[in-house]
Amino acid sequence: MSKRHELRQRARAVARDTDSARRQMTGDSFQNLAARTGIGTQNMQASSGYGFDLVSRNRVQMEAVYRSSWIAGMAVDVIAEDMTRAGIEIQSDMDPDEKEQIERTMNRMGLWDAMGDNIKWSRLYGGSIAVMMIDGQDVSTPLRMDRVGTGQFKGLLVLDRWLIQPSLEDLVTELGPDIGRPRYYTVVADAQALINQKIHYSRVIRLDGVELPYWQRIAENGWGQSVLERLWDRLLAFDSATQGASQLVYKAHLRTYKVNKLREIIATGGRTFEALVKQIEMIRLYQSNEGMTLMDGEDEFEAHQYSFSGLSDVILQFGQQLSGALQIPLVRLFGQSPAGLNSSGESDLRTYYDNVHTQQDRALRPGLHRVLDLISRSVLGKPLPDNFSFEFRPLWQLTDEQKANAGKTSTDSVVAAFDAGLIDRGTALKEMRQSSHVTGLWSNITDEDIEEAENEPPPAAEGMPDAGELINEPPPEKKPTGDSALSRLVARYWPGR
Repeated sequence: MSKRHELRQRARAVARDTDSARRQMTGDSFQNLAARTGIGTQNMQASSGYGFDLVSRNRVQMEAVYRSSWIAGMAVDVIAEDMTRAGIEIQSDMDPDEKEQIERTMNRMGLWDAMGDNIKWSRLYGGSIAVMMIDGQDVSTPLRMDRVGTGQFKGLLVLDRWLIQPSLEDLVTELGPDIGRPRYYTVVADAQALINQKIHYSRVIRLDGVELPYWQRIAENGWGQSVLERLWDRLLAFDSATQGASQLVYKAHLRTYKVNKLREIIATGGRTFEALVKQIEMIRLYQSNEGMTLMDGEDEFEAHQYSFSGLSDVILQFGQQLSGALQIPLVRLFGQSPAGLNSSGESDLRTYYDNVHTQQDRALRPGLHRVLDLISRSVLGKPLPDNFSFEFRPLWQLTDEQKANAGKTSTDSVVAAFDAGLIDRGTALKEMRQSSHVTGLWSNITDEDIEEAENEPPPAAEGMPDAGELINEPPPEKKPTGDSALSRLVARYWPGR
């Protein structure tokens, strides 16, 4: 047998095995050719598929839906507002006055509003940048923090993807988180500021909407897509259902009036038809809850009332689909508590706030840290300390009673550990101040208080004289010997004796 013939035999065997496997697959529960059920058979479901909406590329369409549809506006705004409304808690050994200066500067410059707008337009359009404006520096050059002087930082300028043109032919090649992104962003002539200027990527805080795969990102000029694109059909379904329900209200109470030989009257016209019209006007004039309906004895008048049961369930289901797609609970998106045992929606809100916190850490933290460093150099005249850190304040706010209980529990735990000798006074003050962002207590403990507590001498052992008593007593004639507590105490406060 030749080699060519052997290869043909193997090819036929593979074909037979493939055909046998195909016949076996058509007989399982997911595909039945005889019953026309399952994917791949001739049924309506098998003809379904997915295509590209590409609505993110239509700027006017995005702006129209944002302005006219309240649910689309909420889908864009809610996440952005929740990510920026609580602020941050600076956790550092900085002076409390310096922390207050940084927070006041952020409020004075409207930085939280600017970062919120940056998030909004990235969600609406698919991408946006916030330019760090530094007086006296060329925006086309790389940002060097060590050259930022006092009073130079002037805030953030937000530019959405349609106001800038990324340099698609000049990408970042340096290793790091920005590799592969545009090196420059050129501002278009229609922008509100920095017109026709080229901005270096190190001076911007870039946010994308929905991250896309590589080839799709190329199709969008390096940007992501709008958060509305994935739920576009759900938005249309929800708005269509609500508009259709509102139109049905006009048909909730229909009235019919049967007139004998109506066609002949209309065909005759003249006074006969005018008399009919006048009769209808009189019926509308006198018909009310307390009035009467005047008609001929051979005429018939009927009122039809319709009930629209099930419409609320349909609209609620569409709303739940939007809520699930956006990962925003009903109680936050619609202001409506969910049905079931957990009618308050508390657990849903807690889960949602945890998701928002995750997005804050991923999207806001890197850029916000650079902004805080710029504020420190511009306002305080020095960079941030090496141990600088911050945390986003929790969105779930405790009631006054819950704060009081939490403060009492935390304080009692610290005091008990201090009384047991497990921690010193300085550590106790640190623990109490660290819990202030939750309890609202002990926020006025300063670094000087902690330093003073750490430098104070340890308390004397029980039954032993303290250092003052030993100093006031005359020196002993002979240095105590042994490893007793008294000998160690004397050796500490009287060295060389």
